[in-house]
Amino acid sequence: MSYTNIQRVRILYKTILKLHRGLPEELQILGTNYARDEFKRHKSCNSTEAEIFINEWTNYAISLAEQLGLRGPHTGTRLLGAPLAQCDIEKLRDEQVIQLYELMQEAIKSKQKEASKR
Repeated sequence: MSYTNIQRVRILYKTILKLHRGLPEELQILGTNYARDEFKRHKSCNSTEAEIFINEWTNYAISLAEQLGLRGPHTGTRLLGAPLAQCDIEKLRDEQVIQLYELMQEAIKSKQKEASKR
């Protein structure tokens, strides 16, 4: 069965949201909000950007599925995420670097909140 581009994006988006349900609550909220914003932002991009967008988010979904396993994170002993290579950072546009920095700041705040609860 062949899907249209819109159908592919919709299926990918729903898959990502389902995968996010397996994350700890703070990461789920952060990831879902980020994905929602990114998918909205790319609604009217050109076909070349759309293909790159779909490929990158597909890779993210595959990576997250591998990290979560079949039943979500196992008691928090397994770290989620992957290091970002310098060559990948160099490919980012300025606004993407800013966005990545803001995401890092939110992750740090979330980690500090969690530590202060203990």
